[in-house]
Amino acid sequence: MNCIKQIFGVAPHEEGENTYSPSKLALKMAVDKKTDYTPYNFENRNQDSSKKILIVGTETDLLKMANGTLFQTGNHPFELFIPMLHWEAAGFAIDIATPTGDAMALEHWAMPTEDEAVMALFDKYKSKLEKPLNLWELVGQLNDRSPYVAVYFPGGHGVIADLPFSGAVEKLVNWTAKHNKHFITICHGPSALLSTGDSSPYSGYAIAACPDGMDKLLPATGYLPGGMPWFYGEKLNSLGIKIVNKTMNGKVIVDRKLISGDGPKAANELGIVSSKALLNEA
Repeated sequence: MNCIKQIFGVAPHEEGENTYSPSKLALKMAVDKKTDYTPYNFENRNQDSSKKILIVGTETDLLKMANGTLFQTGNHPFELFIPMLHWEAAGFAIDIATPTGDAMALEHWAMPTEDEAVMALFDKYKSKLEKPLNLWELVGQLNDRSPYVAVYFPGGHGVIADLPFSGAVEKLVNWTAKHNKHFITICHGPSALLSTGDSSPYSGYAIAACPDGMDKLLPATGYLPGGMPWFYGEKLNSLGIKIVNKTMNGKVIVDRKLISGDGPKAANELGIVSSKALLNEA
């Protein structure tokens, strides 16, 4: 069976012992060397240098699948960098954090190496990605005078391994809701909302995200080396947070101050929509 999968390009690529990245077919179908980032002219650009956006990413670069294989993962670079390009263009400063201050993990196999804007931004923030802020230390200092006008949880399969179980993420989610800040997220990023436990300040909200149904299909293409260890969408639904899209086609949803996108194709629009929302509030 493995030989047949290799012939048709659907066998996950072996990176090491029991460790895999997406198959040739999956990469061809789902990953581009260039993004669809389109510069936008924000006429009312923010002039207050103290206003910041806090990005919280995963530290997990290996996700254990249901069959015991390890998926080489992290944050998806399209979902991380494209909104950042728009936020910088809109005049907002950016901080980067992970739950314990370890390096932010990236899905390097998805890096758009021929996209000059994204790769330049990657180089600019490389040191902050390697040595991000420690979220545990940061949340202890948050108050009503903190500089963050929004928090952002980018996607990538790795986020389901640590963000939903982080007490620091829980404190940040509750602080964001309590102080009526913008909560921005994409793809698997909304799994961070599970950190608050059996109740959520975002219960009753609608979001766009990677639906569980999509994750159930990915092993067949070799994108994932096995079934998901668990499905975050059904858990969000039990908290009253509904993923409204059934597929991933670039959908962005604004529900009050929660702004969400369904996946990499939504990253450009998410960056523009969220920037406008933040500028309109200034």
